[in-house]
Amino acid sequence: MEEFKTLEIVRASPGSAVFHLRLNRPSSSNALSLGSFAELPLALASLDRRPDALAVVLSGAGDHFCSGIDLAALGSVVSSPSSLSAGADRGRAGERLRREIKSMQGAVTAIERCRKPVIAAVHGACVGGRRRHRHGVRREEVDLAITADLGTLQRLPGIVGYGNAMELALTGRRVSGSEAKELGLVSRVFGSKRELDDGVRVIAEAIASKSPMAVTGTKAVLLKSRDMSVDQGLDYVATWNSAMLLSNDLAEAVSAHMQKRKPVFAKL
Repeated sequence: MEEFKTLEIVRASPGSAVFHLRLNRPSSSNALSLGSFAELPLALASLDRRPDALAVVLSGAGDHFCSGIDLAALGSVVSSPSSLSAGADRGRAGERLRREIKSMQGAVTAIERCRKPVIAAVHGACVGGRRRHRHGVRREEVDLAITADLGTLQRLPGIVGYGNAMELALTGRRVSGSEAKELGLVSRVFGSKRELDDGVRVIAEAIASKSPMAVTGTKAVLLKSRDMSVDQGLDYVATWNSAMLLSNDLAEAVSAHMQKRKPVFAKL
């Protein structure tokens, strides 16, 4: 298993197809450092390559899921000597900053690019933009005089609706677990950390028991269809299945159903 400074990968149990990817900076409530942004895509790519990993649970060590970007990391990105020195080329400084932002965006998008489903097990604080200890979900970039640039403004409207996304992004207000469920930010809410862990384990194991071809295909098609019309999405999945449908998994699933047994699928 690969080792990282800001993350850790743990197999749920020996022989399990479920792997846990934990943000592992509990002393800072898992604030995202530059190292976190560098390591997250590497860890997800590692899990993507593992044939025996079929579901990933993303969680945070300690009392909070994530308290947002580490302010030290934010400061190092926006206040490099080259951008502040007298006579610095503003165009070149801007181009460097753009590359830094694109790299950090890539770390977040790596969750989508990983072929395996990634389930976020959120407990305690889940904050965007700044370090702060609190319970609930919050987008706080606006309080730091930042236009959110890591994907919130692009993804949130499709999840909670344009009006709700506008309000949350402009106010940066706290959203409780129950409101997050109502808005569609989370799919389930649990009464305790233990209930969360048990509930997520059941979901992850259920996914990992399915055909790897069907699971990775479903994730890929859902993500692709998000930015397509219905007709375009239907055409895309028809093309996808014309290449992927006739796998050994299909024969095994049909055979298991006929024999009234659990199917056994090959690794991905």
